[in-house]
Amino acid sequence: MKFSNTYFAAALCLFYLSCNSSKLTSQAAAELPAAALEPYGRYTLNDAQNLELVSSAAHVGFSFAGTEARVFAAAPDAGAHTYLQYELDGEYQGRLKISGLQDTLVITAPTAGKHTVWLYKTTEAHTGPLVIKKVSGQQVAPLAKPDAPLIEFIGNSITCGAAADPSEVPCGTGEYHDQHNAYMAYGPRVARALNANFILSCVSGIGTYRNWNSDGPTMPEVYEKEDFRINTPQDWDFSRYTPAVVSIALGTNDFSEGDGTSERLPFDSAQFVNSYSNFVKLVKTKYPEARIALLSSPMLNGRKKQMLENCLTAIKAQIDAAYPSDKPVALHFFEPMQASGCSGHPSVEEHGIMANELAPFFQQLLKPQG
Repeated sequence: MKFSNTYFAAALCLFYLSCNSSKLTSQAAAELPAAALEPYGRYTLNDAQNLELVSSAAHVGFSFAGTEARVFAAAPDAGAHTYLQYELDGEYQGRLKISGLQDTLVITAPTAGKHTVWLYKTTEAHTGPLVIKKVSGQQVAPLAKPDAPLIEFIGNSITCGAAADPSEVPCGTGEYHDQHNAYMAYGPRVARALNANFILSCVSGIGTYRNWNSDGPTMPEVYEKEDFRINTPQDWDFSRYTPAVVSIALGTNDFSEGDGTSERLPFDSAQFVNSYSNFVKLVKTKYPEARIALLSSPMLNGRKKQMLENCLTAIKAQIDAAYPSDKPVALHFFEPMQASGCSGHPSVEEHGIMANELAPFFQQLLKPQG
């Protein structure tokens, strides 16, 4: 059977247009499933293979081409809300509210070309996960963190960046996590200043042997749980990260007078030192090669400040004696601060002061040991 030249040319043209049309469509409609992202911080994949960012400032990155990408996200349930923060091409863009079981963040770049985005969970583990379902855009691809030393920051509400940012929801209004700002907390700021990676392991109100208004569960009791909840069956897989430094900032809540409604016994320094020392030993079983750093509290003054510093000095002595071949425990005692954030917490600006104070301390700890 013969085909005319005209018929052949028409068929070839249709084939060419069809191929190019399919190529353009696939570029415009590219989707990156959440399971393909590479998270930093505590996380899990749920039954729907959506990524649940669990811990404060847990983050993921992706790149895209063109001028627009979309992030399909969700709060823990239909009636809830949470927050995320993001960077575009290395520049911080702000904090955004994510509501209900389906919400979309549209990221717009000022120019075409290749762009990078990092998404950060603003709130802490106990307020529920930030759910990432997928990302769409041209040539969208996951990003891995650069090869750099890792610092894990363990602590309480201060470490979480809780009650630090009333810029959108005033103090005393809304819900507790409406004033969270994990991205601007001292730990991430120190890490960014030193070009280090970071993860946060923190819970508001938590202590070493008692919490701010209860006997527990304390950080030593929940640290191994994926979401820092005592009844969660899922333990965290500590093999996922290998920190060079583990920073522990606990004690503020052990010294607290409580909420005034529950019985509160006087502070027990022996119990505090024993519990804290055992927790440091637990951390060392997870990260045998990590340098341990103990931080005091910027929220304590006077006698309490001195007592905490004495206790941390005693803990250092115990750990250094128990592990004579390991690098010694490092101590940093904060300058006292009259915190001006919500409910007496450090504000975003005061977290900056803390980070500036801490940066030389952590820089020294991250130096190769000769």
